[in-house]
Amino acid sequence: MSDLLESALNPQSVAVIGASENIHKIGGRPIYYMRRHGFGGRIYPINPSREEVQGLRSYASLAALPEAPDLAMVIVGGEKAVDAVSQCASRGVKSVVVVASGFGETGEEGRAAQRAMVDTARAAGMRLYGPNTQGLANFGTGALAGFSTMFVEVPPADGPVGIVSQSGGMSAMAYGLLRGRGLGVRHVHATGNEADVTVSDLAWAVAHDPDVKLLLLYLENVADPELLARTAAYARERDLPIIAVKAGRSESGQKAASSHTGSLANEDRTVDAFFRHHGIWRVRDPHAQALAAEAYLKGWRPEGRRLVIISNSGASCVMGADASEELGLPLAELAPATRADVASRLPGFATAVNPIDITAALLSNSGLFGDVLPAVAQDPAADLFFINIPVAGAGYDVEAFARDAAAFERSTGKPVVVAAWQDTVAAPFRAHGVPTYGNENDALGTLAQLVSHTALMRKAIVPWPAAPAPALPAGTGRFLNEAQSLGLLAEAGVPVVAHRLCRSAKEAADALLAVGAPAVVKACSGDVPHKSEHGLVALNVGSAEEVAALFDRQWARLGALGAAQEGVIVAAMRRGQHEFMVGARVDPVFGPVVVVGDGGKYVEALQDIAVLVPPFAAADVADALRTLRIAPLLDGVRGDPPLDIDALAQVVVAVGRLIVDARGSIASIDVNPVLVAPRGQGAVVLDALVERGG
Repeated sequence: MSDLLESALNPQSVAVIGASENIHKIGGRPIYYMRRHGFGGRIYPINPSREEVQGLRSYASLAALPEAPDLAMVIVGGEKAVDAVSQCASRGVKSVVVVASGFGETGEEGRAAQRAMVDTARAAGMRLYGPNTQGLANFGTGALAGFSTMFVEVPPADGPVGIVSQSGGMSAMAYGLLRGRGLGVRHVHATGNEADVTVSDLAWAVAHDPDVKLLLLYLENVADPELLARTAAYARERDLPIIAVKAGRSESGQKAASSHTGSLANEDRTVDAFFRHHGIWRVRDPHAQALAAEAYLKGWRPEGRRLVIISNSGASCVMGADASEELGLPLAELAPATRADVASRLPGFATAVNPIDITAALLSNSGLFGDVLPAVAQDPAADLFFINIPVAGAGYDVEAFARDAAAFERSTGKPVVVAAWQDTVAAPFRAHGVPTYGNENDALGTLAQLVSHTALMRKAIVPWPAAPAPALPAGTGRFLNEAQSLGLLAEAGVPVVAHRLCRSAKEAADALLAVGAPAVVKACSGDVPHKSEHGLVALNVGSAEEVAALFDRQWARLGALGAAQEGVIVAAMRRGQHEFMVGARVDPVFGPVVVVGDGGKYVEALQDIAVLVPPFAAADVADALRTLRIAPLLDGVRGDPPLDIDALAQVVVAVGRLIVDARGSIASIDVNPVLVAPRGQGAVVLDALVERGG
């Protein structure tokens, strides 16, 4: 953690500019919180109209303080806030939290004032949090430079969870939900407008707190993806899971670009890919973050997905099996010896196969869970355990059920979750530290998330070796023409269709002999990136006379459009099994991203695509293809042979490396279609469009 971040999260002295005697006012809360929750440093209320605030000496100004505080809170508004930041900079304050709103979120005038504050802070080497922030709270040190009402509504308890959020409301919500589940929280930080310090900055700092075992993030934009990626890498090294909520979608990310890739790799898809690449698990809201937290904090990092279901209801066994299949948690196939052992412990009418129905016999024998769990635990196929209790009550020794389940979890270290909708049933399990949920979907969803997130965190990112930047053809046009684009791909090792660029009808007729009939005839001009929209593509051309006539027609059409007449392409007609698209673009936030998916002319309408963030391996491409709606086609259906996915994956890797190696000289690459043949027969690019960068 940098000294400047340390000064905010672990300050030795805090000044509150705009301090209030009233603990229910924003200016009163931080002082009240710090005194109540064990802050060991010095607190300096600043209020020129009072000699004392909450029993502490009050000062008229920062200049009157006996020292320059590590941290100052600015709770006054408007121009006074701007002046206060200037005073902090002059006084040598290391960090300033600007609670006041009315800045970047209000319009250009507010943005100008916000920029002025940041300029002042940076010139003095001071970090600025906010403005428009609910503040910072470190319950490990008692440094609560914030005013959240939630700290009154739900009493704090220090614990292993850190929360960093752009939104104060969402940070308070996550805190309240976690505390409601009995979990302690160490850090609750809100960054507000992020004029200077971002979620990425604070995530980096919190990740370096050795007592934090789970990090929750809420973001509306990713202001510093490079630092967030470094934070995620460090978190993986120390086995610190990061669960993120990313709300909102950038306006620029939703605008359709001139290339297919620009419209397909929109901001939200790219965020998904970025998180996956760096081992960050994305969920929909703080409820989902809190739901899984207890399971993460158990330290469970399961590698296997095979599930054992145990219930006292046959119907619950069936429903659990349905849910497990939907979540990709296959039921464990128990060994015959395991089934025999389980059967020996159950009444004759119970079910010893997985799902294991111990029936209502549980009412008369409270030890059945304790008997069955150890028997199943020895089976190497059993990775995960789910106990579903749809009904229990008077006559059931629920305390014994919970005690046995907890003892099993402690002795084996294997993940065990419980579904029990009755509070009287759930409470004993929770008291014994067994993660317990109100229904099987939440319970099994937590297990599925845990095992999938573990796989992401443990997946190594293999860097691509540096390579010389590709040499683009001379010119100033935004797009390379098709011949130039195909040539650039061929130089990068991508197989492209046999073709000739022709500048006369005779050259076109000769080209037909070279590439073979039937052929494709396409106008070639960087000014017309999408040729089919202008009738500049002809298929199945079989004679020299037809090629020559098409040349004349397309050449004239380019002239009529006012486009550069750079030639006409005659290319071989290739046949394959399925058309894919591959694309790459330089995202303004995340840098190079790559897209692969179902291709052809309906690519933007169907949008069956996956996004990858470089660097990645061919195996990662294959995994991404398995997420597409057309995934069943990859292995062949209705007599079709399997597709050559290995060849397609190599194309995707080559396109990704090309845009990375270009170092900004290429803005986007569209490769559509890529014709993929049956397995072992390769893939070939039929059309390509490269957009210059810069």
